Amino acid sequence: ADLFIGYGGVIERPAVASEAEWYIYDWNELLSNMRRYKVAMVGSGAWACAAARMVAQNTRADDCAHDFQETVKMWVYEEEVDGRKLTDIINEKKENTKYLPGFNLGPNVKAVPSLEEAVKDADCIILCAPQQFLRSICKSIAGKTKPGAMAISLTKGMRVRKDGPQLISVMVSRILGIDCSVMMGSNIAIDTAAELMNEAVIAYSNRTNGNVWKKLFTRPYFDIELVADPEGAEMCGTLKDALALSAGICDGLGAGANSKATLMRQGLFEMRKLAQALFPTVREQTFFMSCGVGDLIAACYGGNERLVAEAWTKAQVAGTPTSFQALERDLLKGEKLRGILTSYEVQDIIKSKGWEMEYPLFTTVNRIVTGRLPPSWILRYKEGAMPGMADSSASDFDLGIESGVMPRRAPKPKIVSLSA
Repeated sequence: ADLFIGYGGVIERPAVASEAEWYIYDWNELLSNMRRYKVAMVGSGAWACAAARMVAQNTRADDCAHDFQETVKMWVYEEEVDGRKLTDIINEKKENTKYLPGFNLGPNVKAVPSLEEAVKDADCIILCAPQQFLRSICKSIAGKTKPGAMAISLTKGMRVRKDGPQLISVMVSRILGIDCSVMMGSNIAIDTAAELMNEAVIAYSNRTNGNVWKKLFTRPYFDIELVADPEGAEMCGTLKDALALSAGICDGLGAGANSKATLMRQGLFEMRKLAQALFPTVREQTFFMSCGVGDLIAACYGGNERLVAEAWTKAQVAGTPTSFQALERDLLKGEKLRGILTSYEVQDIIKSKGWEMEYPLFTTVNRIVTGRLPPSWILRYKEGAMPGMADSSASDFDLGIESGVMPRRAPKPKIVSLSA
């Protein structure tokens, strides 16, 4: 061996002590000199806090190999809650009373208002901030991360550029110059924090880093599966947010289980087709993992997009329309709604390639949330995607829907000329 270390914690043996280059009497002395990963969380929303809570449990109580340092630094965008700084509340109560109330994050979670302080010496950087802010966040810490650090993105979304879509993990890697894995799955923050059975997929480009992330996140109630398909996993997590809006619109109309099942089935089909069209290396099996069909089901039954879209639809049908921004504020307490932004991004791609009729559900959802079709057209999404349909004068009355209750037989939608 290059280095002979003698341990005298039980009994000192002079022969061993005399030959050892470094003789240790205290296990903590050895531990303090071992390479251990420092962990940082970038973000403090509901999902970020639920994830930080899991990670903190692993770094504190269940890290038998002592691979990680106990303290988990969490960057918190500073704001006031009941007249106090949110970082002070989290550090005092060990609870994010605004975004994940009622759940103790753990004594080893430390909230910091400085982004640079949170990540400067971190080996493992977890990114879980709203998509629309993540690029500027990465720009602000570019060149300030530790050499050899690794990142993992829990953020769902993509950037639409002239040369095509850019996944969040690719953006992070390019800006920070470090490897970035992704974790996607059927994860509702409050259920995860309550330690209900849950699972996710960690998709990696570097298998060694993937194994580190798996060890950091795995809990008895939270199972992790590794897959070497970051593009597939990330596209699944991104696209399902726009599709979950269709489930909320359907619920707001009171359309029933058959209609919702139809939308979910079509959504999975279009999600797979679009992901593979944009990234041919995406694997078929990825869509049947937690990040695919699992995430889609969870989002269509319990996600924020479904909740807000349902409330928005009910308001439209009742004749008291409201905006998504207002509902985001009232229902999500400041959390950001991803689905609307994703719908715009997806539609930009689809329209630029002339694929609107090939992806009728994505197209009709976008036309509804942008006010070019009434909510009822989700039940006729194939017709709703036809050229010129978004300019029609179709109304909820045309589909026989009144006060959000489906009639026994809905009249046929107006036929719009396709010759224009």
